[in-house]
Amino acid sequence: MDIAPDPFRAHREKAPILDATFQGQPVPMILRHEDVRAAAKDWKTFSSDAPFRVPIPSEEDVRTMRQLPVETDPPDHTEYRAIVEPFFRRAKEPGMIHDVEQLVEGMVVQALRLPSIEVVREFALPLQSRALAYLLNVPVAEADVWIGWGTHVFKDGPDGQRKGAALESYLHQRFDEAARNPGPDFFSALNQATFRGRPLTRTEMLGFANLTFAGGRDTVIHTVASVFAHLAAHPSGLAFLREDPRRVVNASEEYFRVVTPLTHIGRVCPVTTHVHGAEVPADSRVSLCWASANRDAAVFDAPDEVRLDRKPNPHMAFGAGPHLCLGAAHARLILRSLLESLARHVDSIHVIDLRHRVEDEASYQRTVGYESLVARLAPIPTSPAA
Repeated sequence: MDIAPDPFRAHREKAPILDATFQGQPVPMILRHEDVRAAAKDWKTFSSDAPFRVPIPSEEDVRTMRQLPVETDPPDHTEYRAIVEPFFRRAKEPGMIHDVEQLVEGMVVQALRLPSIEVVREFALPLQSRALAYLLNVPVAEADVWIGWGTHVFKDGPDGQRKGAALESYLHQRFDEAARNPGPDFFSALNQATFRGRPLTRTEMLGFANLTFAGGRDTVIHTVASVFAHLAAHPSGLAFLREDPRRVVNASEEYFRVVTPLTHIGRVCPVTTHVHGAEVPADSRVSLCWASANRDAAVFDAPDEVRLDRKPNPHMAFGAGPHLCLGAAHARLILRSLLESLARHVDSIHVIDLRHRVEDEASYQRTVGYESLVARLAPIPTSPAA
């Protein structure tokens, strides 16, 4: 129930890269904070203009389109990103903040009334889905469809379907409906958007929406579940936050650092490139390992400790450089709201049962969140939820 051990520590202290293999191909993993940040900013050497190959493992078998804007480089990336930024900036607007805070508050109070709750699918998944409905300005009832996709639409999709097919079918339906009945929602905005003076193609619209639904889904879910587990093991954290609610800002950043739900991301070298002693052939990939960078002792004092007052905290859980995560403000809003509500209402969290989620790769095994986490929440005696 404490934070997962760092599988990259010994490798990082020994060398700046880890010679890893994914899908039968060598992929050097860049491990050190300074090197990862530099590579993330150097898009000419480490390109994202590689459809399906930015995620590791690559995703040719789960989607049919390039994800936008993440699988492009400037200047295309800059112009594509500008199309959807207004929706993602909504997470900083007072009305959106109020809606998410109220959503979280209601869910925490309801969880306190139950004898137990399975945090991953009964709390974190609905929370992420309903908060996303607010962000995209669609009816919150749409979230019920998304909840049915499970924690990761590419991995938990309906049996008998190509993974990701349910998402693509859904997106086509929503874009068709938005064309017939346009409104102030995300799908209508993409239908009406232009790129360099022309309307977006349906494939481009699908690229934006596919990333929106698949890219920030399991990452938020696993972060939320990990926070529950850590506070169960360290109830003093709840008391610490309760003493001064302003502490949730630094605390949420620390949880993003230590959880780092996206282990790494791929980049492609357009030409043969030497990366810290490793030769990467042209059109081959490297990994920018956020999880390793976020435990680098050269940057973070006692990196394996959770310090809810850690500051400064230059973590890279949301990446770095031009591809800094579009959904970062949204994820931060969800986690801050959760910590505020837990501190306000919850005295302690008791874990009843759990199953870790483990990335089991040839070169490392990393625990990231939970497949299942059953917990009981005990209210503060003076809380209205008691």
